[in-house]
Formats: sequence, C-alpha cells, structure tokens
Amino acid sequence: MIRRFATVLLTGLLTACVAQPSQQLRGTGDLGVVIERAAGSVQIVEHSGNTSLARVEGLGDLSHASVVFSRDARFAYVFGRDGGLTKIDLLTAKIDKRIIQGGNSIGGAISQDGRLIAVGNYEPGGVKVFSADTLELVADIPATLVADGSRGSRVVGMVDAPGQKFLVSLFDTGEIWIADFSQSNTPEITRFTNIGNQPYDSMLTPDGRYYIAGLFGEDGLALLDLWHPEQGVKRILDGYGRGSEKLPVYKMPHLEGWTVAGDHAFVPAVGRHQVLIMDTNTWQQTGSVDVIGQPVFVMARPDARQIWVNFAMPDNQYVQVIDSESHKIIATLEPGPGVLHMEFTPRGEQIWISVRDKDEIQVWDTATLQKVHTLSADSPSGIFFSDRAHRIGL
Repeated sequence: MIRRFATVLLTGLLTACVAQPSQQLRGTGDLGVVIERAAGSVQIVEHSGNTSLARVEGLGDLSHASVVFSRDARFAYVFGRDGGLTKIDLLTAKIDKRIIQGGNSIGGAISQDGRLIAVGNYEPGGVKVFSADTLELVADIPATLVADGSRGSRVVGMVDAPGQKFLVSLFDTGEIWIADFSQSNTPEITRFTNIGNQPYDSMLTPDGRYYIAGLFGEDGLALLDLWHPEQGVKRILDGYGRGSEKLPVYKMPHLEGWTVAGDHAFVPAVGRHQVLIMDTNTWQQTGSVDVIGQPVFVMARPDARQIWVNFAMPDNQYVQVIDSESHKIIATLEPGPGVLHMEFTPRGEQIWISVRDKDEIQVWDTATLQKVHTLSADSPSGIFFSDRAHRIGL
C-alpha cells in the first residue's frame, strides 16, 4: 500500500514537472507590438487569438516610432523620436536595455546577420550603429555638413540590405549612402551625391535589389540598383512628386508602405488623390487609381492579390482596397477617425488597423472585408508583427 502510494505520488510529481514548463513556454512567431504614441508605451499582442498580452511603459517620445525585431524574434527594438533606442523582451514583457543615442531620430534597421542595430538621426545627423545584444556603440558615422556648416544633414530612409549593408538618404544634402559592414565593424561608405532635392523617405524592393528614395523638393524619384551600384543613381517617374502645381500635403506618404505586386509597384502620390502604378521592369508609370484622399500607406496583402490604402486627414477615417489585377477599387471601408497604420498577419488572412481617435485596434478579415475583432489601445499608431524579423528592408 505504501509502495503503491509512493508510485502514484512519484508519477504525479513527474507529470507536474513535465507539464509545468510546457505551460510557461510559447513561441514568438505570432507576437507583435502596437505603439501607444501618446502614452510612450507599447502593447505586446498576439495574432493567433487576437489578444493583448502586456503593456510596456517608459519608452519616451513615440510620436514617430518604428520597430525592428531580433533574428530569433524574441526582442523588439523601438526607435523613438527623442533619440531613444529601447530593446524589449517580448517573452518577459520588460525593457531589456534602453539608451538615448541621439537628439531626434525617426528610424533604424537591423543587419542581415542580426548583430547590428543602425539608427538614422535628425539630430545631430548621421548614423550610429550598436551591438544588438548590448546596445554598445559600434560605429558613429557623421553626416555631411549642411551648406552653412552648422550641423550634419538629417538622415532618413534607413533600411538594411543584403551583404551586411545599411542604406540611408540625406535630406539636406541630397545623397544616398551605402554603409558596408561585411568586412568589419568599421564600415566602408559609398556616397552617391546630387541624387535630387530633399529625399524624405525610401523603400527597398522585397528582393533587396532596388533602393528608391522619394524626393520632396522636386518631381521624380531616385533609384539605386544594388546589383549594379557602379551605374549610379538614376531618376525615375518624372512628374511624380508635387507636380507643377504646389499642392498642400497634409501628411507625407511613407515609402516603406509602397508595395510591389507582380511586375507592378503601387505608389502613393504626394499631395494627390491617386495611387500611381509603375512597371518594375522599366520603372515607368503605366497607370493610376483615383482614391478618396491623399494616400499614406499603400500595402499589398502577402499574396499580392489586394492593395490596402489609408489616407491623410481630412479623409483619414477611410481605408480603400484595390484589386491588384484589375486596378479597381473593390471596397471603401470606414474604420473610424485617425487610421494611422495597418499590418497584415504573415499569411494575409487578416489585417490589423490602428484607429487613433477611437483608441482601438481593429482586426479585419481580408476575404470577407468585415471587421472581426477590436482591442483597446491608447492612441495607437504603428503595428509591427515579429515576422518582420525575416524580411529584407523592414
């Protein structure tokens, strides 16, 4: 009887020992973060069950925040407008490390091998590169001085590229730089000058080949072929920009929100109620789609069958869906005032939409075009899912 009791007790203890760890463990592939810009906090969310898991506070000024993820998708690196760089552990929901690396920054990137975090700065200008593990400074790359020599150029359009490279654009001096870290932590810098007036943002095509900078100060775009950088930067889509008439621009489009679907790129037109269509073989405009407002993000569902578009005020309560084959608008949705950002789940069955002025995140089914879930959030803006860890240029 005693032996039987001991056997049952031992079996129960072993079962508990096996079961307890499995209850604590979880993967990171369905995790993400939602920026709560007014509160300086982020929510950690998961899109398998569409729930909020935790809130992490104390991240400073998140009025123009962006996020990249570590190679293993456990850590999120948040770039704040106040120059803060914060490393968040998604599994413990705690800040692992936080530094103030500059005075004003609007974006960053993680290297191809996941070892380096690069930040593009407005103040003091230039690029700083840090160890992804410790956030210790690895390289400080000053920007070209502006004409009066008072400060370095503001740096925008930071992306990672194949070959352990980072690319940036310099707003004030009209340049594109490649910072090559493939040989050592002392980068080789390749500078392309006179690329156009005031590059304000950029995008990298999904295959990592073409870096395209939008120009705010003049018509057109600047394109660099990373397979053939010796050919230099060429101008494409003349007449894109502001056009001959100086139109009011209520919010600059985000070029990382451009999308490539098949042989076409869908581009938000600056200051116009249009999405432009380019042939990616020739980089010439082949058409356009008239939309309800000035587009901000133009994003393809992962299968590229649909293009989702949100808008600047006064039309920022709408989202429109374009069929990528026919180039026709198939739906006009109204999530509510202050739609700031959208993020597809990795396989595209749902899209999450931040609705700032309703303090909520909405989840929409992309097949039925119906809202299926809502989460509360404090003035939400950017939504970033951890599958970005395995995508180039994000």
